[in-house]
This record gives sequence, structure tokens and C-alpha cells, in this order.
Amino acid sequence: MSGTGTDPLAPLLELEGVAAATKSAQDAVFAVHRLGPNLRGGSATAAEASVRAARASAGIEGADPEIPAAGSVTDPVLAGSLRVAKALESLLPTWRRAPLQALARLHVLAASDLTGDTDTLGRPRAGHGAEGVAGRLELLAQLVTGATAAPGPVLTAIVHGELLTLRPFGSADGVVARAAARLAMVASGFDPKSLAVPEVAYFRRGRRYREAADAFAAGTPEGVREWLLFSCEAFETGAREARGIAEAAG
Repeated sequence: MSGTGTDPLAPLLELEGVAAATKSAQDAVFAVHRLGPNLRGGSATAAEASVRAARASAGIEGADPEIPAAGSVTDPVLAGSLRVAKALESLLPTWRRAPLQALARLHVLAASDLTGDTDTLGRPRAGHGAEGVAGRLELLAQLVTGATAAPGPVLTAIVHGELLTLRPFGSADGVVARAAARLAMVASGFDPKSLAVPEVAYFRRGRRYREAADAFAAGTPEGVREWLLFSCEAFETGAREARGIAEAAG
């Protein structure tokens, strides 16, 4: 990413297969929005998608994704992921206007049961090994607030990949990254009702997810391409999950 006057994400669409994969992902997600239960509002299906996304996101971090049949959630990762999911809709205006503030809030919600040091909650890590984190977060914020006209799938994948790479807070970073990606899907118009559940693909294909994220982190064109193609596959899987939710809702 760069801060020049040209769109920093435009070259990504020229990588082999990315434009086609992006369109296929968009078509799959848009089709879900045209299903009957979603045309009638979609609040129930979006709520179910949100819970499934939160459970899968926690599972990726090694937590038990099952919600107890009785009693409260005691796993701190799952509890944090569910808190994040519940707050996403209310955080959308902040994400559009001041994404770094939204990220800070996401971290407070995700990590409050994971650390006894409340002073670090919502604060990007500093010190050794954190060089460049603040600058890259600022560039990411610029993309979210309008520095790119890239399609939603591309912007979402970049938000997700950058946050996984940066590990900006040092705890609950994966949960925060996937939640931010859901915000990007909605805010970009890619998935305006937040119906898709790509987290299911990340969870089921955990090893592939980590490999693709590592490839993105390497920063090579081929590595970025690998991540973008994997992300688009996950969006299509997430659309199939959303279709199943809509069909069950009747």
C-alpha cells in the first residue's frame, strides 16, 4: 500500500485470476441477498450468521466454538468473539468515519477476559517488534475511509490480511481482524446485510487459512494473489452458508 494519489489497490485486480474471483464472490454474495427471507428484511438470518461467524472465529483461535446449552459462556475467547459480534452493527458508523477507533473498541470487547492489564486494551502495541505498526494502521484507515475504489472483496481481504499480519494489539488479533473484515464487507456494499459467513471456511480450512495469511504477510505479488484468491473462495463458501441459513428460515 502507498500514500500516493493513485489508487493503491488498483494493481491487485491485474494479478492473474483476481478480477474473475472477485466477480464470482460478489455474484455469490449478492445472490444470497435476493433470497426470500433476506428480501423480507434479513434480520433473523443476519443474526444467525453473526453467531456462526463468532463461533467459527473463536474456533480458529483454538477455543471450543460450542455455546453451552445451559449457563453462560466461560471460554474467554468465545465470550469475547460473541461480544464483538453483538457490537458490530453499532460500530459501523465509527468504522466508516474513524476505523482506528472502531478497531480499538473491537479489541476491548475481544480481549477484556484475556488480560489483566486493562491499560493495554484498545491500544496498539509498542516497543520492540512493533515498528511500523502505527503507520500501517493509518494507511489501512485511509483505505477504509475512501483512498481506494477497489471492489468490496478486495478491500475486505486487504483489511483482514493486514490486521492478521500486523497483530496490532498483541492479543485477540485474529478475532479483531475477522470482525473488521465483516465491517468492511458491510461498509463497502459487498455484503450490506452481513449475511455471508466466510469465517466457516477459515475455520474448516484452518491450515490453508494460515498458509494464505503467511503468504500475504510475505508481501510478494504472488503471496498477495494467493491470499486474495483464497479469500474469494471463502466468500463463496460463506455465501453457501448464508444460503443454508436462509433456506432454514423459510
